[in-house]
Amino acid sequence: MYLLRCFRRSRCSPIVCMALMLNLTLQAQRKEDSMTYPVNYRAVRVDGLSIFYREAGPKAAPTILLLHGLPSSSRMFEPLLTRLADNYHLVAPDYPGFGHSAWPDPKQFDYTFDHIASVMTDFTQALGLSHYTLYMQDYGGPVGFRMALAHPETVQALIVQDAVAHNEGLGSNWTTRRAFWANRPANEEALRINLLSLPTTKTRHIGDDPNTELYDPDLWTDEYAFLSAPAQAQIQSDLFYDYRTNVEAYPRWQVWMQKTQPKLLVLWGKHDLSFDLGEPERYRKDVPAAKVHVLEAGHFALDTKADEIAALVREFMTGLD
Repeated sequence: MYLLRCFRRSRCSPIVCMALMLNLTLQAQRKEDSMTYPVNYRAVRVDGLSIFYREAGPKAAPTILLLHGLPSSSRMFEPLLTRLADNYHLVAPDYPGFGHSAWPDPKQFDYTFDHIASVMTDFTQALGLSHYTLYMQDYGGPVGFRMALAHPETVQALIVQDAVAHNEGLGSNWTTRRAFWANRPANEEALRINLLSLPTTKTRHIGDDPNTELYDPDLWTDEYAFLSAPAQAQIQSDLFYDYRTNVEAYPRWQVWMQKTQPKLLVLWGKHDLSFDLGEPERYRKDVPAAKVHVLEAGHFALDTKADEIAALVREFMTGLD
């Protein structure tokens, strides 16, 4: 009745009023779903480490394992957990050295992508996750591809959001980073400025998106607070030094995709300055049947396009049946 009165007073078109009614209905449904399937914040012991994770949705439903990027954590997936928990079991862990998981001393723990992928594999076994769709963002790509190639029987499908699997996908701002790989001692300070500074942390979110008012400043200030904590600079430098092994592994990931033709959804923020915008089509070249969507968003596309991404994921997951 309230909307009907608004319609009469404002004389808006029936289409606009219907859109408003649909939006309110969806908001009410999402609120009801979040009450029915709340997000749970848990930790489990894996390989002697406390691994924090967020979990939502019925455990009997299809599982989506969400792997985060740099310098984020499972927190980046909170918008999806609250939107998809009605139909899916969503699990989002923090890697060792990230978020609320344990931060072991770099002198006692090898911060490499091989090691983190191994911990994440053991994490899935600790939770009894035998089959899942891998959702990979940024660092989630090298972690997830390692898991998929090592245990392909567990992976039902792949969702890639701004994660690279081709050398050409690394953009121009990787010049400093490649120099770091070639000579770490001479380029360590420059790398930390290029990768871990507050301006870089902010730019990673906004990119060249002109709609800066859509971005919550807490996104990068909270991440930078984590990066500024003791030991983080060393942890992140060690892990990024190992990133060179991802570039070496790209051809193997490509061959695996070309041979197996996995069910693949690619989501990409067109304002992402971390990676080259041509990367989504490179995935389509490897997997011609891939679903590819370039969004008006940045590197962390969920910052501003959570509703759209949730709808695309729901459509993709429904198509897996």
